[in-house]
Formats: sequence, C-alpha cells, structure tokens
Amino acid sequence: MIKRINPNQNGAISGVMISFTMAVVLLVVALGFGGWAFSSRQDYKNHADIKISAAQEAATAKERAAKEAEFAERAKQPLDTYTGPEAYGSLVVKYPKTWSGYVDDTGHGDAFVDGYFAPGVVPSLTDNASVFALRVRLLNQSYTDVLETFTAQQQSGKLAISAYALPKLPNIVGIQLTGQLADETNVTMVVLPFRSQTVEISTEGSQYLNDFKNNILPNFGFSP
Repeated sequence: MIKRINPNQNGAISGVMISFTMAVVLLVVALGFGGWAFSSRQDYKNHADIKISAAQEAATAKERAAKEAEFAERAKQPLDTYTGPEAYGSLVVKYPKTWSGYVDDTGHGDAFVDGYFAPGVVPSLTDNASVFALRVRLLNQSYTDVLETFTAQQQSGKLAISAYALPKLPNIVGIQLTGQLADETNVTMVVLPFRSQTVEISTEGSQYLNDFKNNILPNFGFSP
C-alpha cells in the first residue's frame, strides 16, 4: 500500500526547520555581539584605568616637582654677601647661600676683581666646559673701549644690546647683552661704567637666569 504524504505537512515541517535555523543563527549572533560588547567594555575599562592611573601619577609627579622647586628656592635664602675691597669700589654681590664663590680681588690679574659663583662647588676655572651661574668682573678697561668690542660683535646678529641700569644705581646707565659672544658662549650680561674701569655681571646659558634677574641684579651695588 502506497502511503501518501500530505503536502501541507511537508510545508509545516519546512517552516519549523527554517524558524529553528533562524533562531539558532540569531542566538549565535546575539551571543557573538554580547561577547564583543563585553570584551570591548573590559578593554575600555582597562584602558580607562591605565589612563586614570597615568594621570594620577603625572599629577603626583608635578606636585612633587613644585614642592621640590619651592624648597630649593627657600633654601637659597637668606642670600650670602661678598663685599670687594674699598679701593675697587666696594662691590657688593649677594648670591644664594646654596652657592659657592671664588673671587680674586688682589688686583694682579686681568681684572681688579674676578669672581666665579656656582651652586655647590665652583667648577674648574681652566676647563672650557665649566658653566658658572654668575661671573663678576671689574675690568681695568674704560667703558668706551669695552662697549666698542661688544658693538662689533653685535654685527654678527647673534648678540642683542639694550640700555640697562641696576635697581640700586638707577643713575648709572650701561648696557645689557643677550645672546652669543664671539667665543660662542651664550650669556646674559650687564656692563656698567665705573670710574675709569668697567663692571661686568653675567650668567651663562639660561639655567640660572631667574636667579640672575631675581636675586643678583636687584641686590648688586658698588660705590661710584
């Protein structure tokens, strides 16, 4: 006997299979999306934690650096004082107490007064690589002669010159030099007339420029 299959029954079975297959596919897609979303969330969370930690470390380091800088500035006070011989104008140089100085004021060298100052220990005077926070010199040369030398160097375009007077001696007008000298040393220097001689006050590079402007020049003086 031949069994006849009901066409409607085949259609129903096919529909169920299709629905089941689609449900499985959607479930797989949903699970995949859920896994991707969870993984992305964890990755974002991990990166966010790293960024927050890095930001906190940077903020802590910045605060620590600010405190160390503040402590270093406080440690410089009160300023130490060097006073030169009366015969050479009684130069008064005030400098941070954390610095050391070496001054030849015998009048026997190239300058009547020749001073070197630096934090800690003064480096070698004969080593061209040595950097000094402060140089003070009383030259046995007229201001006019010294000025001519710097004016000639200004032509190179590497040296800027402007008028300058010390806060304590506003009536004695000299010059301020900024830039590179002929020996390729980068300086900020103040040059002033003193009787028949010349006073030079300078700092090399930019490392000690704030000290030069805030501690040295405002307190520098001599007897005209």
